[in-house]
Amino acid sequence: MKIGVIQASSQRERNLLLYQCAARAAEAEGHETVNFGIFAEEEASYSYVETAFLVSLLLSSGAVDFVVTGCSSGQGMMLACNSLPGVLCGYVPTPQDAFLFGRINGGNAASLPLGLNFGWMGEINLQGTLDQLFHGGFGVGWPPSEAERKRADTRLLRQLNGMVKRDFAGCSDRFPRELAVKALARKNVADYIRAHGSGPVLDWLGRER
Repeated sequence: MKIGVIQASSQRERNLLLYQCAARAAEAEGHETVNFGIFAEEEASYSYVETAFLVSLLLSSGAVDFVVTGCSSGQGMMLACNSLPGVLCGYVPTPQDAFLFGRINGGNAASLPLGLNFGWMGEINLQGTLDQLFHGGFGVGWPPSEAERKRADTRLLRQLNGMVKRDFAGCSDRFPRELAVKALARKNVADYIRAHGSGPVLDWLGRER
């Protein structure tokens, strides 16, 4: 898998730590990791909603397979991501949550709390959480005795998610103009999608440019 890392500006000072922990966990399982910011030295600011829109662009285009993200609480980012096309995002504040989300729910994005309860030695919990997220196959089911039933539930969840949410092509003309402008200003994301993505997102980027 190709893993993207991007978090809201409210926790820009945690970007490098988030990327390093994600890369250590993901690359131990043979995955590639790409850091999209929001970087600590940046002056530009992206809210959790604006960042979630970038997550949707990255996943809907197929430029990446999974996104590690977050904001101060992690909750807003999870809700915003799940409101957008192509994203099934879990809230993973602990290693246990991350393990269960990865094995049972098998989504394509994970939101972490990067401010709330992130005290002294918070990086230990962060690393352990990401280690458990990527250790083992996504959506394989757990516990083993219930694996088939859990996999069936995951398939049903994805089916329902696809039924009740528009895909990117179905809503690309309805995004607020200011959201589109802000996304295009994120050159590293837009350029990466143009180089590695495909489908309606590329058409949208061409029109909006």
